[in-house]
Amino acid sequence: MSERRTVALVTLGCARNEVDSEELAGRLAADGWDLVEDAADAEVAVVNTCGFVDAAKKDSVDALLEAGELKSAAADGGSGPTRAVVAVGCMAERYGKELADALPEADAVLGFDDYADISTRLRTILAGGVHASHIPRDRRKLLPISPAERQAAEPAVALPGHGAIADLPAGVAPASGPRAPLRRRLGGGPVASVKLASGCDRRCTFCAIPSFRGSFISRRPSDVLGEARWLAEQGVKEIMLVSENNTSYGKDLGDIRLLETLLAELAAVDGLERIRVSYLQPAEMRPGLIDVLTGTDKVAPYFDLSFQHSAPGVLRAMRRFGDTRRFLDLLESIRADAPLAGVRSNFIVGFPGETADDLAELEGFLAEARLDAIGVFGYSDEDGTEAAGYEGKHDPEEIAARLDRVSRLADELIAQRAEERIGERARVLVESLGEDDTGEDGDVDGDGDGGGFGEVIAVGRGEHQAPETDGHILLTAPRGAAGERDQRPRVGDFVEAEIVAARGVDLIAVPRRVPVPGPRGDGR
Repeated sequence: MSERRTVALVTLGCARNEVDSEELAGRLAADGWDLVEDAADAEVAVVNTCGFVDAAKKDSVDALLEAGELKSAAADGGSGPTRAVVAVGCMAERYGKELADALPEADAVLGFDDYADISTRLRTILAGGVHASHIPRDRRKLLPISPAERQAAEPAVALPGHGAIADLPAGVAPASGPRAPLRRRLGGGPVASVKLASGCDRRCTFCAIPSFRGSFISRRPSDVLGEARWLAEQGVKEIMLVSENNTSYGKDLGDIRLLETLLAELAAVDGLERIRVSYLQPAEMRPGLIDVLTGTDKVAPYFDLSFQHSAPGVLRAMRRFGDTRRFLDLLESIRADAPLAGVRSNFIVGFPGETADDLAELEGFLAEARLDAIGVFGYSDEDGTEAAGYEGKHDPEEIAARLDRVSRLADELIAQRAEERIGERARVLVESLGEDDTGEDGDVDGDGDGGGFGEVIAVGRGEHQAPETDGHILLTAPRGAAGERDQRPRVGDFVEAEIVAARGVDLIAVPRRVPVPGPRGDGR
């Protein structure tokens, strides 16, 4: 058996990258690598980069430089074991040799096509060998134009997060048992993401993701269900379905309504208590999908809708559909079925040609939409996108001013929306205990004694809150209950609670001594 080595995976970016890292971890563990949490304790630091926007690219470069410092310190006689730094992920795929030339601190830049042989690649690098970085190519051209023809071509195309045990190299055995997917959990905890599909067929003029993630291709329902069952056996209580566009799921499998069927099957998986769907395209929303998302037991009535703007002229320039009225009508139809549904979205301001009237229309939409979470980004040119060649671009100072203006409005609106939820019942998934992991201590109102709501005993999320993006619910112990430690929740528990206050996007809730009837806990 070959010598065992240690490796750490440092993940930047979105939940899709987290799934990809766990697949890489599964491949490496199957071939005898020891996975360690901290790059400072690993012989090889693998940085899974994000290539979406400039800020994410900077974070990725900073992580690579930090890992490079660990390697340099070890080479200078320090106590650390780090001998190699390797870049993978979207930024590595998108820039390849260009990134390798610009960042000599990285011993290798590996693209998606290298994932199947990741163990061999790392061993070669540790042995002093060199792996030539790839020249980036448009991955949309790797699959047939017709979605119906893509499944037959899938085995020949690298699709991170779609791996199966059968994909392991000859002689390599799965490290997690015969029923496990090609995945090794890195973070633990009661929540995990599951890759539903990869790639995107939309051609938004500001977005480069399809060029390096490729055309849209669905995972088969049996693979998704198998992975969900395995995660439930690992103690996962909530799964979040992720892809570049979940509303397109099934179109290459001959059934555009396949997501509706799959959600019902996932809800029947023993051990899972909540299923959440992210990345929904407003133009592809259909009444049947809304019905399933709002009316299926265990499926959170949660809508991560990619609006991007609401002024029709800007949307058309983005090559997107809809307008303020249509988006408000969509929200009205959702809330007619589920008044307490959670809704979040992202928006771009300062897009080329965006007028003052367009910006005012967006602000008016935000004021009416009552969104629970709002992400606002200033436009910036992305290499290879159509919008990079547009005329009518705004000065960076003007974009920054618009970003600041809309961001401040967004903060006010989501705080108002949080206050609207006071008095609602919530079913809270506990993710941590004791101090508030949002950066505050256990004193809710800052008076030094725990406040009128009592001590914070746990931090979690309700149905309207996705991991890491939509705030938290702080569970407080009623006054006089400090000694009831045996009755306090554990990580992974669901607690029925009543929301009693808001603090920005975060909510403060008191556990109910009498359980709320029904699995939803949404007051209906």
